[in-house]
Amino acid sequence: MAPRQPVRTGGHRRPRRRRRSGPQGRIVRVTCEDEREGLDDNQDGLRRFARIWSRAIYPATQTSLTRAELEDYLYPLARRLADALHDHPFTPAPGREVGEALVAAHCTSPDALPHILGVIESYLVLYGSTPGLLSVDDARSRSARLQHAMAAGFTRAVRERTLAEQEALSRAALAAQSAVGEALHASETRFRTVFKDATIGIGIADMNGRLRDANGALARMFGHSEEEMRRRNINDWVHPDDAPEVWRLHRELARGERDHFRVEKPYQRPDGTVLWTNLTVSLLRDAEGEPRYQLALMEDITERRLLHLRLRYEATHDELTGLPNRTLFAERLDRILAPGSGMKRFGLCYLDIDGFKTVNDSLGHAVGDQLLISVAERLQSCTTVPAHLVARIGGDEFVILISDPADREEVTALARAALAALATPIAVDGRELSVRASIGIVEGPSKELDPAEVMRSADITMYRAKDAGGNRYELADPDSDARAIDRHSLTNHLPAALERDEFFLEYQPLIRMSDGHVDGAEALVRWKHPVHGRLGPDRFIPLAEHTGLIVPLGRWVLEQAVAQTSTWAGGQPLRVNVNLSPRQLHHPDLVPDTIAVLEAAGVPPSSLCLEVTESALIGADEDELKPLWQLAELGVDIALDDFGTGYSNLANLRKLPATTLKLDRSFTQGLQRHPSDPVDVTFVEGIVSLAHALGLAVTVEGVETEHQADQLRDLGCDTAQGWYYARPSAAAEFAKDWATTG
Repeated sequence: MAPRQPVRTGGHRRPRRRRRSGPQGRIVRVTCEDEREGLDDNQDGLRRFARIWSRAIYPATQTSLTRAELEDYLYPLARRLADALHDHPFTPAPGREVGEALVAAHCTSPDALPHILGVIESYLVLYGSTPGLLSVDDARSRSARLQHAMAAGFTRAVRERTLAEQEALSRAALAAQSAVGEALHASETRFRTVFKDATIGIGIADMNGRLRDANGALARMFGHSEEEMRRRNINDWVHPDDAPEVWRLHRELARGERDHFRVEKPYQRPDGTVLWTNLTVSLLRDAEGEPRYQLALMEDITERRLLHLRLRYEATHDELTGLPNRTLFAERLDRILAPGSGMKRFGLCYLDIDGFKTVNDSLGHAVGDQLLISVAERLQSCTTVPAHLVARIGGDEFVILISDPADREEVTALARAALAALATPIAVDGRELSVRASIGIVEGPSKELDPAEVMRSADITMYRAKDAGGNRYELADPDSDARAIDRHSLTNHLPAALERDEFFLEYQPLIRMSDGHVDGAEALVRWKHPVHGRLGPDRFIPLAEHTGLIVPLGRWVLEQAVAQTSTWAGGQPLRVNVNLSPRQLHHPDLVPDTIAVLEAAGVPPSSLCLEVTESALIGADEDELKPLWQLAELGVDIALDDFGTGYSNLANLRKLPATTLKLDRSFTQGLQRHPSDPVDVTFVEGIVSLAHALGLAVTVEGVETEHQADQLRDLGCDTAQGWYYARPSAAAEFAKDWATTG
């Protein structure tokens, strides 16, 4: 009998305030009145859902309930599914409970499960989803996962009940064979009743495998009559998809070494279709304990297996392109790299479409989806070898996995073929779209790397190809991987480093070339890393610029450097040069922050010089230059750093608020030789003349020899810095050597 009590679905939960999407993605607040109205509508929808559900599955049930009673039984199950659909966090576990509850209600006919899941798929989101709580895609995704869980719970409950029935039947059969005396007739009668009326297939064979008896259910499974079944030998029922242990277990049973075994086994039907069964075989012994017969119990699980295969396919394949997805790719990669796989080498091409986000943003996601489908088709056309797996593992990320390639050339040839296949523009919605891709290749012995290391190396290598301009492939290189990992580690540690005071400043003097006295100092930031030790700015400044940490780091440098100037030269401020990054230059608080730092230190604006690279000012308009002009008007000096490397128009110098040009060291290295490079001499002489004509001072970096210093002084340079004068040093050491000589 089916249980009359509805399944518990949990206590009443107080409705929560929620949001729903309005027109064009705007978020709209939902009031409590709207929420109560939605709940009322939802209850009516669930009642309609339960009615549709009961009508669909009632003809395929074996329950004694009336259809109205079945509807009442299904209603709390429907409510449980609807609640699960909206649970946060979401879990498909209630689906398993509902699947088990349906088995408890004897909804177990062969056709029941497809009807059950069909109604869930078609109507749960329609009648069970409260508008505004979930998007349609989220609701359908959750509904699919609930269906999977229901199928699993349903299958498990059916299997447990079937196994219990099988064990009961087996015990009855054994008891019937073992009965003696006056109980023999009664036992035989009971056994025959069970044998004949059972809904699962039952066969009895001798120890040679010849079938002695078969019930009607078994004959119907195989599409034969009972008489035809008795002429069969179970030893002939071999199928190519048999698990390796099936016939080993059977031989052990035939030798009397085991009393029973249970396996999943396929059989070939006369019409060419495959019958999948849960097979339980038990050994029947005579009174002396000698093996006499084999008792086979078969449950037809063909439809359940087909459902499982369909669900498995959906779980392991990309819905848009039909390619294997990340799950299936990861399984295949694990198998190839596992010890004992038999694979000597492997190859992986990790492909990312260059600029795909621009396609989505400018032409829409529908065009982007069609482009991805075309890319998938072209990648598949590059290889027809079964050992090559083409998969989509992310938005615009694809992989080609090669099992046991002959050599590295086979992998690189496949990468070239993929780029060539994508070279021809793809026609989408009347447009010709050019596709470029970057590919990272990892190839080598299958036992050297684990899956995580392979994917990390492929990802790093792919981005190396992208940084090199894209539309190319690169081969994985351990040294490049190590540098990328090192950069990633430094990037992750940057925020905490500022909090832990791991940064410090060193100062390099700026020397007046006319008299050799100190004119100021450039503040240079260093990082005392707890693992890597002392790091120069070239290791972390680009990372700080990329992550945005350069703004708080730059303010810290400014505060420390300006505060330090007031302690030098007997209390008289000494000018300090501080580098200003492009991101700082465009920060809205640059001017007020700088003024605040100067006021806090109690030093005049003239004690500060901000160095801005020439490349940061190329093409800058009046609004972008406005903060520098404001600082210059306050008395802060502005130095144009690395001059000569940015290819700026010399005529634009008069438009910039600069007071000093810092000539890049690459243009003065020729002055270190005897005789000096005449081209460098001419270049420096011309720049100095132009700068002085515009009222600008000239500072030279990288002075390393006395001859070079003399040449630069003769050419009219105003100040210089470099190892010839002094290396950068800590504040205390700088104060001892230079601060009192200005």
